[in-house]
Amino acid sequence: MKTISKEIDSRYSACPIRQVITRIGDKWSMLALYILGKAGKEKMRYSEIHSYMLDCSQKMLSQTLKNLEKNKLVNRKVYPEVPPRVEYGLTELGRSFLGPLDALFDWGTKNMDKMAKD
Repeated sequence: MKTISKEIDSRYSACPIRQVITRIGDKWSMLALYILGKAGKEKMRYSEIHSYMLDCSQKMLSQTLKNLEKNKLVNRKVYPEVPPRVEYGLTELGRSFLGPLDALFDWGTKNMDKMAKD
């Protein structure tokens, strides 16, 4: 019986959906990726990103961008200037996620009225 339990546990933790949700399934990550992908710019400064996400605190946006960078979806470039200038852009991996993100956006647009609202 323990063998079956361990097999289920390993399959569960290796599940691709679980892995994606664990890394970018929080409240802000997909929105940040969408903004970086759809803003019409290759690079964006922190303040530009935040201007699209005013209901996200600066601390939370900073944590979100660090997490996306850690997961290799976003590049962060710091310029040695005073004051420092930092720009964010999608990596190739991040850009590859825009197709599924567009599909999710389209699905949400078509089905939001069918879902229960708070």
